[in-house]
Amino acid sequence: MEITGRCQLECVHCYANSGPHGSHGTMAYSDWAAAIDQAAKLGTSMVQFIGGEPTLHPALPSLITHALDRGVEVEVHSNLVHVADPLWDLFALSGVRLATSYYTDDPDQHQRITGRHTLERTRAKIARAVARGIPIRVGIIDLGDDQRVQQAHADLTSLGVTRIEHDRMRVLGRPARGQCDASELCGNCGDGIAAILPDGTVTPCPLARWLTAGNLRTTQLSSLIGEVRRIASTVIAPALAETRPCQPNCTPGCDPSMTAPGGGDGCVPKARCEPNKPAKDPCAPEFKCRPKGK
Repeated sequence: MEITGRCQLECVHCYANSGPHGSHGTMAYSDWAAAIDQAAKLGTSMVQFIGGEPTLHPALPSLITHALDRGVEVEVHSNLVHVADPLWDLFALSGVRLATSYYTDDPDQHQRITGRHTLERTRAKIARAVARGIPIRVGIIDLGDDQRVQQAHADLTSLGVTRIEHDRMRVLGRPARGQCDASELCGNCGDGIAAILPDGTVTPCPLARWLTAGNLRTTQLSSLIGEVRRIASTVIAPALAETRPCQPNCTPGCDPSMTAPGGGDGCVPKARCEPNKPAKDPCAPEFKCRPKGK
């Protein structure tokens, strides 16, 4: 649930074009609460609150408790730039966890990526979450250009973070400059997942925001799920099945040492197609790949 488009940062890779001038959209608290109720009736096990920056939305505390009251677990994906003290008590509740993005251990490089000198603030909040025993996962986003990715991983490990994930920049939203390319998606869209945007639009994924299944303010979620799955299978899956020449200069996550699905050379994002992935990794089976010549 993308509850806001407002954010303190203006990250160069933001797929949602979020920033300080973003808004909370047209979904009122009652709309979001109703969406949680509908999702719970469909058997949803977890709701993720994202943005923008979800902690900037005044209804976040109420939405967290509402979800928990409906038996739905919560993940809050925050930039962890500023977290008000009352929110920490909510984050420490059973059934709540945190997620954030991380880029580098270098403050100046972080500022070039996010538009703000906020690395130490985020780092301090990660340490606070670990100290309080709040489950937290951190995703390192690789934008290329000699980004200090390995150093960022080591930094997070030193803070006590045990769940660290890696992904490449998806050329969608701000970095795509208005272009919409379904092949930039990860392949999990619509597979037990749906996204609701600040205006009530329902899509297979917040990154696939141009592929709309309808609007929750006029249609029940149960009636939109079929369209979400149709878009995933007829639009997104065929786009991901295409193989392309590998261009690591413009696609930093592309690994030229890999073989594309179906054989031959192709642009295979590292985060989606590394060999020997654990069974529970979200990598879709049809995109498993192997080193060339094996």
